Amino acid sequence: MTDLTDVRLVPARPDLADVRLQGRVEATRYVAGRSGRLIAASAPLRRRPSQDAGIETEAVMGDPVTLYETGEGFAFVQLETDGYVGYLPEAALAPEAPAPTHQVTALRTFLYPAPNMKRPPLGHVSLGAGLGITGREGDFLRLADGAYVFADHCVPVGIVEPDPAATAERLVGTPYLWGGRTSLGLDCSGLVQLCLALAGVPSPRDADQQEAALGTALPTRLDGLIRGDLVFWRGHVGMMLDESRLIHANGHHMAVAVESLAVAVARIAEKSYGAVTSIRRITPSIGS
Repeated sequence: MTDLTDVRLVPARPDLADVRLQGRVEATRYVAGRSGRLIAASAPLRRRPSQDAGIETEAVMGDPVTLYETGEGFAFVQLETDGYVGYLPEAALAPEAPAPTHQVTALRTFLYPAPNMKRPPLGHVSLGAGLGITGREGDFLRLADGAYVFADHCVPVGIVEPDPAATAERLVGTPYLWGGRTSLGLDCSGLVQLCLALAGVPSPRDADQQEAALGTALPTRLDGLIRGDLVFWRGHVGMMLDESRLIHANGHHMAVAVESLAVAVARIAEKSYGAVTSIRRITPSIGS
């Protein structure tokens, strides 16, 4: 049942709401959502249907959505991956796109009009994108829309990277982007969500949601930590690479960076995030 206390996850506006919320929220009308899927490489999800609105998060190719309304170039949707609600570009969605059969494991890779790397690419897709593959020609996989991708940059859906910290290390240097969820730009919780997803661990989108939902709470001590442990501040999260090193997407470096946990704790304590609020271990086996 939808948690009405978190507006980020409630598909409702004063004039429109999911029919399943009838009797629980007030709206002028209630509609049944339609299934859709992202067909663009990525697309920003915004709180308002305006190009001037900030990016709340991003959807990537293959992500399923529930679509409630379209108009003036935007679609009011709920992301099925983490429940986030907002507005995507209408052109980035299709109602009949096939479910992904493969997932991109390269940091990013190109889509081609033919199984030939010398052809001008159609565009790129990012780490974690889902692709609906219909066949193989030589070294390339053919997508349902006729584009091609290098086969070794993808794996079948269901094959996971067991060490999320290893994925995070591959992303060192990725620029910081508020709301970012791709290898072109990440925020702190986007990095954690992406790395856990590739390890087969579903995760909420934002740091406060992750802190409330993920793993098992540990004492808020800065010793005895292991690879993959998550360290939370108010509004921020990072992942341990070992007992003393933290990797996180952060505004100080404006990038995904590795630094001493002690150094990060001291610096962040002087900022608005304050002291560490919790430490959580996802499972005993991840990263060990």
